[in-house]
Amino acid sequence: MISAILLAILTGAQGARTVDLPAGPGPLENPLKGYASYSGAGVTHYFPASMAYVDASWRELEPREGEYQFAAWEQKKWDENLAKGKHIVFRVWMDYPGQATGVPQWLIDQGVKMTPYTDFGGGKSPDYENPKLKTALLRLIKRLGERYDSNPRVAFVQVGLLGHWGEFHTYPRAELFASEATQKQVVSALQTAFPHKKLMGRNPSYPSLQLPGMGFHDDMIPEDTLPPEDWKFLPALRAGHMDGNWQVAPTGGEMVPGAAAKWLGDGWSDTQRAVRDAHFSWIGPYCPAMVAPRDDSFRHHAEELIRMLGYEFRLAKLTLPAALQAGKPASASIEGVNQGVAPFYYPWSMETVLLDEKGSVVARAPATVDIRKWQPGAFRFTTSIPTQVTPGQYRLALGILDPWTGKPSIAFANRLDRSGGYVVLCQVGVAK
Repeated sequence: MISAILLAILTGAQGARTVDLPAGPGPLENPLKGYASYSGAGVTHYFPASMAYVDASWRELEPREGEYQFAAWEQKKWDENLAKGKHIVFRVWMDYPGQATGVPQWLIDQGVKMTPYTDFGGGKSPDYENPKLKTALLRLIKRLGERYDSNPRVAFVQVGLLGHWGEFHTYPRAELFASEATQKQVVSALQTAFPHKKLMGRNPSYPSLQLPGMGFHDDMIPEDTLPPEDWKFLPALRAGHMDGNWQVAPTGGEMVPGAAAKWLGDGWSDTQRAVRDAHFSWIGPYCPAMVAPRDDSFRHHAEELIRMLGYEFRLAKLTLPAALQAGKPASASIEGVNQGVAPFYYPWSMETVLLDEKGSVVARAPATVDIRKWQPGAFRFTTSIPTQVTPGQYRLALGILDPWTGKPSIAFANRLDRSGGYVVLCQVGVAK
């Protein structure tokens, strides 16, 4: 109401100008949504992937007690091949079936019991209750937070660490898994270490993960997502009263490995329903980005899925003063809609700018807008128009800034020109 009154005051004396902003197709390369693919050697991306999924064993990150090899991991995984220049989703694990243990050898040498199992290709499960392991694990979590909580390249952090693949289970050998008390210790340590990142847990049926700000990932989308079985992902979210968490924390996960042709083909309706009902923002690491399109239908669905996932902002109407005067305060009102299935989860800043005929920014004004509040549906905000310029003709533009690059990076579902990442709203004249 206050912003509407202010706009009326600032435009009333000279009348208002309304600009209808034409709708367009949803962007395929917006940040923090869409595909978070494997990006290492041997991987090809046939469709845009805005994020790279990377993992690491504890053994890789701390090969010697107290010596953390984060920089080496980043150089090896974060900047290889197709991961360069992309936001990161990561998970750390101790036990990956079919691979050598991820528990550091120095911990094993200190007496941590390792129990062999044969399921899923076999492996060794550590004793999660061992005091030395727990002390070292909590220290690792603290160091991870110190390294990555303030890193703007990191998009989301998967809880990981415990169980097969770091997925919080040792099925079918439940007796090998961590106690609920240990689970809660680990999750609490992660929350403390990462106050500025969105955490994502695998299984919403675990009380240790049933927390107000927790995101979740389903790693068998959509086969294990939908009802009626109560063990599946969406019923488990509902049973744990976590089905509203998507409003403040992301839902993501992996498509059934190797099955993109099925779930973008005959199973497409189930994929759409899963994205809609679970409010998925991203899919990976296995995802359609890695699969060569077999036909036009696959290509269309692979691109449509990117658009369906997460947020998709469309601007509808701009209201501003009919005349602008150099140095005189002015405001604009913008109406739009989030036509996606989820919000944007971080408080990225927005600014309005004036561009000259060369596309250079000649004036800018920060917008006091919290884009996290743009839940699916209509939104409206008011922003200042910078007028501290020489009288003349300019283009009024809007940008949402990625704190990693400092540049505007979120595109809108509009048929509007873009200049340097900014979306151009209209031409304006600024008088003396």
